[in-house]
Amino acid sequence: MENLNIALLQVDLFWENIKKNLKLFEEKIESVNTEVDLFILPEMFSTGFSMNAEKLAESPNGPTLKWMQRVASEKNAAITGSIIVKEKDEYFNRLYFVFPDATFQKYDKHHTFTLAKEHETYSAGNERLQVEYKGWKICPLICYDLRFPVWARNTEDYDLLIYVANWPKPRILAWDVLLQARAIENMSYCAGVNRTGLDVNNHEYTGHSAVYDSLGKPLNNQEEAAFTKVVTLDKKQLLDTRKKFKFLQDRDKFTLE
Repeated sequence: MENLNIALLQVDLFWENIKKNLKLFEEKIESVNTEVDLFILPEMFSTGFSMNAEKLAESPNGPTLKWMQRVASEKNAAITGSIIVKEKDEYFNRLYFVFPDATFQKYDKHHTFTLAKEHETYSAGNERLQVEYKGWKICPLICYDLRFPVWARNTEDYDLLIYVANWPKPRILAWDVLLQARAIENMSYCAGVNRTGLDVNNHEYTGHSAVYDSLGKPLNNQEEAAFTKVVTLDKKQLLDTRKKFKFLQDRDKFTLE
């Protein structure tokens, strides 16, 4: 597929209220009147960034995943975002990538946010995910992963790098700069979807959801208010840029342990 239309859903989440958040996202998705191939939701989109996993965690095939499957099927589009999951007596900040046929793949956040003591509640995943969808290779990651370029290194020639996040206002400059840097260094489209609003812990979130092309050019205006935006990614432009600037051919070879 030559082009991929991705929708960024930047919203003010209801704290620990799964029912209200799913209703909100469904309304936002229903309001989109252009063709969309992939809907991208923030980190912990059904609850907000909560450490109250014992209360909020769902089973691996729980109601929020089933909601994602229904929406993907009804809209004939993929949908991705992370939620709180309990599996084998462990809690995970788990991203689901759900395809239009309701099949899915998962990624567990690798870098748990120690500043918020996320590591004391959630187990870290140890495998990166690469999704094949409509002729695009997509690597979805979660929030704090953004600070660690080695984990995102484009050794498999993915076309789109995604970060879903709850990234707070005091460090929003880092979000802006690192998203752009990940696009440039990996010669890939890079999309980051963040939330807005104030959570129960008085952490403020100012959005700045954005998409950058493989040379770091922004493809949308960053905003602090809630929005739903559709951005078109051009595969031919990406491949032409890589052919002209063969920077990935000079990348260092290494393995992660």
